[in-house]
Amino acid sequence: MSKDAKRVVVITGGSRGIGRAIALRMAGADTEIYFNYSGRDSRDAEETVKLIEDAGGSASHARVDVASRQDVQDFFNKVVDECGRVDVLVNNAGITRDGLLVRMKEEDWCRVLDINLKGAFHCIQTVAKTMMKQRSGRIINMASVVGVMGNPGQANYVASKAGLIGLTKTAAKELAPRGITVNAVAPGFIETSMTVDLPDKAREAMLAQIPMKRTGQPEDVAEVVAFLASEKASYITGQVIHVNGGMYM
Repeated sequence: MSKDAKRVVVITGGSRGIGRAIALRMAGADTEIYFNYSGRDSRDAEETVKLIEDAGGSASHARVDVASRQDVQDFFNKVVDECGRVDVLVNNAGITRDGLLVRMKEEDWCRVLDINLKGAFHCIQTVAKTMMKQRSGRIINMASVVGVMGNPGQANYVASKAGLIGLTKTAAKELAPRGITVNAVAPGFIETSMTVDLPDKAREAMLAQIPMKRTGQPEDVAEVVAFLASEKASYITGQVIHVNGGMYM
């Protein structure tokens, strides 16, 4: 990458929560941020762009269903056409459709796996071709503490995150010879829109499992992602970094 070229960062699910925190942490005058969202309402995405611009950075957003190979290819084609490269990919897009295993609808199983795991596969497979030509790149996948410890009522989500960890390790081995690192970050109980509406009893039960006795913030996760995306992490690949306050050790 030339001295004058901006670093190009792509974040899936970047309009709010952890994705927004990552975008803001990585934004700067020397970085171009691209992120996607999946909902029909673009207000969160537009707010994220404004926050990035207020911080001195620049960003673009697009509505992309990561479960669609064509959507993903079109999105990355746009990025490469405009910038000529992709330096960092953060696979953060994810959904939950919770339910007990014996009652879970097949459509809920499939949709969660489609977004959380197949979506990451689509993005990695697409961006890897560009990064291999560059002989450089950073890929960070957003896993979860439940992907290693399990969680009742989340068979689909847990399976998707456990699968993502396996995908991370395999991609790391395949892409390392081309100078590309692939790592996963596994957040614990983080304050986001996915957790804020939990019933009090569920929240208390979750906090009881955390030695630090508090929830994490999206910024806690963003700091780790920013490190893994940096040159300081050039010899780290195939790893799962836990950010969970001691919930899993």
